[in-house]
Amino acid sequence: MLTKLASIFSLMLSTFLMMVAFGLQSYVIPVRSVAEGWSTLTVSIFSTGYTLGFTLSCIVTPRFVLRVGHVRVFTALMTLLSVAILLCGLVVDWRAWIGFRAISGFAIAGSYLVIESWLNERVTNENRGLLFSLYLITTMVGTIAGQYLVPLGDPTTPSLFILCGVLFSLALLPTALSSSPMPAPPTQARFDIRGLFRCSPVAVVGGFLAGALSGAWLNLGGVFTQKIGLSTSEGATLLASLLAGSALAQIPIGRASDRMDRRVVMVGCGIFGVIACLVMALTIGSSASILYLVAACVGAVLFPIYALNVAHANDLARPNEYVEISSGLMITYGLGTISGPLMVGPVMDRFGPAALFVVLAVYFALYAGYAAWRILQREQHKGLIAKTGFQATTVPPSPGPDVTLLLSEPETRIEDDTVPDWQRQVR
Repeated sequence: MLTKLASIFSLMLSTFLMMVAFGLQSYVIPVRSVAEGWSTLTVSIFSTGYTLGFTLSCIVTPRFVLRVGHVRVFTALMTLLSVAILLCGLVVDWRAWIGFRAISGFAIAGSYLVIESWLNERVTNENRGLLFSLYLITTMVGTIAGQYLVPLGDPTTPSLFILCGVLFSLALLPTALSSSPMPAPPTQARFDIRGLFRCSPVAVVGGFLAGALSGAWLNLGGVFTQKIGLSTSEGATLLASLLAGSALAQIPIGRASDRMDRRVVMVGCGIFGVIACLVMALTIGSSASILYLVAACVGAVLFPIYALNVAHANDLARPNEYVEISSGLMITYGLGTISGPLMVGPVMDRFGPAALFVVLAVYFALYAGYAAWRILQREQHKGLIAKTGFQATTVPPSPGPDVTLLLSEPETRIEDDTVPDWQRQVR
């Protein structure tokens, strides 16, 4: 095991540095936007550039990796991330930021894809859970650490933007100088969203709504903290509380979904999300500690619900359909992230920051309602010998470990009766 950990140490160090820069970037951008006096709608518009780039990268990056390999593509993407954030600090104009944020979204999605593909090749069925847990912890700790860098500087000056660019550049070094074997050349996969909808309508609709929820929060959460008068350190703690709630809830949600119809768990998560979001909207102005607690409750279902849709779609997929279905769900999620900020931004401008959580509550209600309606339309699939295992997603949500199928051969499912369902992985 120590040998296996040593072989991915450089990859984990690069991931940590990248996520520190990502956490800093994801908070300094909205803080600077508010300082410039830009409306929430304006922030939503240039945030759409980020989500468009993110979604496009899920389609295009595998082709680049196929041509030149993981290391060269990762180097290029880290360079793009550094350039994009430095340009944001150099040219403070929301119209220019549409392009800069599109570059950033393209590069961060591609980086997730390359890292998770690389990691997936290094793990075995025996150590998969441990190593992916290490990866999830690395991403969460790095993101939170980056958010806490904002109070140490002045977002109205270029200094934090420069620091972010430096961190992205430093993330290159561990991987570029590593002596570990490089991943094998990948193959490509097709996208089949129509086939995905035929197989699992609830996965398509739920994946889209999960994308809308996370897209709205990730792009406007920082704006929310500023609009309600939190300091940068308090805002960082609120963002960290939501991520921590997400990380803590993934295993219990996964265990529950492996023991019953996953759609029932989707309904439960949706209802819980509605309540948590409405409570959050009503507690604005309360003490910071109460806001942190409620934010953790929102996070408990905000990010894990995407993994529920992935697991449900995989339960119903034939082995030769798995790659196409997972790829299609990833694109559906990306399209949802595009719609989220555009829908929420104008509402926040009209009704104030609390409207963010009111709209999120509506999304959660739609998520729960559609899953409940599908339960009435189709009984749980009776032909399942065993479910595929629920697999947690990174925090903040990337395309998720299932995206590694875009850069690897389709694999067969391993069914091992000696381990619980929730620990079983698709190989």
